[in-house]
Amino acid sequence: MSIDGVPGELLQARLSPDHDHIRSWIRQLPSPVAVTYEAGPTGFGLARILNADGIRCVVAAPSKLQRPAGDRVKTDAKDAVHPARLLRLDEVTGVVVPSVEQEAARDLVRAREDCRGDLMRARHRLSKLLLRHGIVYNGGQA
Repeated sequence: MSIDGVPGELLQARLSPDHDHIRSWIRQLPSPVAVTYEAGPTGFGLARILNADGIRCVVAAPSKLQRPAGDRVKTDAKDAVHPARLLRLDEVTGVVVPSVEQEAARDLVRAREDCRGDLMRARHRLSKLLLRHGIVYNGGQA
């Protein structure tokens, strides 16, 4: 989604998540260009690449995007227009884009927490299965 700054015309394109595809589309737009997207599972790689290319990129905090009351319909096209309009008004609250090392450390911590949670759930499932079959372990720590 692009908004031409002078006439306010909306330009739409369906882009793949490939960073080179996104960069080539952005380069076709009239300058100056500013980009925003919601922080989420896509990470911060795109923001780092665009900022390195000299393109202003703001990663929006999803909780800080002001949504109109009653706006419950979620479509990709509508979701793209709203942040684009807010960016044009300079009303986007951005998050800090972490360095590659910081993001890798966050991913490692999240993966560790996920593994510990999976292990705990598996232990609980096994203990409940054994309990249903009358096998009770009482020799100390499970």
